[in-house]
Formats: sequence, structure tokens, C-alpha cells
Amino acid sequence: MGEELGRGEFGVTSKCFDLKTGEPYACKKISKARLRAEIDVEDVRREVEIMKHLPKHPNIVAFREAFEDKEAVYLVMELCYGGELFDRIVAKGHYTERAAAKVVKTILEIIKVCHEHGVVHRDLKPENFLLADGSETAPIKAIDFGLSIFYKPGELI
Repeated sequence: MGEELGRGEFGVTSKCFDLKTGEPYACKKISKARLRAEIDVEDVRREVEIMKHLPKHPNIVAFREAFEDKEAVYLVMELCYGGELFDRIVAKGHYTERAAAKVVKTILEIIKVCHEHGVVHRDLKPENFLLADGSETAPIKAIDFGLSIFYKPGELI
């Protein structure tokens, strides 16, 4: 495990490396001690199921693998170098209408893909979108499916 990339309610995301290839990834370590109720455990299991279920898409962070030991569950995913969309918005101060429309269009496309595959994200906010790299034109990628659920068309959620 390498440097810390982010922190959430249940765990910490750090940079990690494939021991065979040296390829870098992001690893979300979810502490079992923080999973106090059975519903918390179910949420983690569902997050893994959803990440495996969603198709490969340029705007959804790629899931690699999940591991578990006695102290934590580890979700290994694509590493995005550009930071959070939230931080980019704050750093820029303002977006042109055209640039804002492009971001919103991408987010709506991500939502469409999720819904077409029976998934509702339920935690859409600028902190849950990462930029693939540090460039001005970096693709936006949806992350953190911890509150997401499966649904069937017509089902009330």
C-alpha cells in the first residue's frame, strides 16, 4: 500500500501496486471494525456486486478485484490521477456555461448507463467523481457505489 488518496466514512483509499506487473491501482480499505451493523456488511457486499455488474465504461471507475482478511475488505480499482471533480471546481472558481454543460452531460450519461444496468447510485456529488488525470480535458469517472442499489423498472425505491 502506498500514499493515502482519500478518506470516507468506512475506510481509506490508498495507492497500491500489482506485485507482478507493478501497475498502480487505488485500493479502498474498508475496516470491519467500522461495519457495526449487518446492514453495513450488506452495503459492502452490494458495492462489490454492483462494481462487478456494471459494464466497462470510460466514465465509470474500473473495478479490478475485491479481497478480504480478518480486519478489512479491500476493493481494488482503477487509479485516477486528477483528483476530485469538487476540487477542480473550487480551483477553477467558475466554469463557462459550455464547460459546465459538458460536465453535466457526462454525469447524465453515467446515470443513464447505471440505470440501464439496473443500478441507482444514490450518492451523486462532485466528491464522487474523479478526473482520470490532471489535464484540463480529463475524463470524469464515477466512484463510490457504497450507497448504490439494484432496482427493477417500475420498482419504487
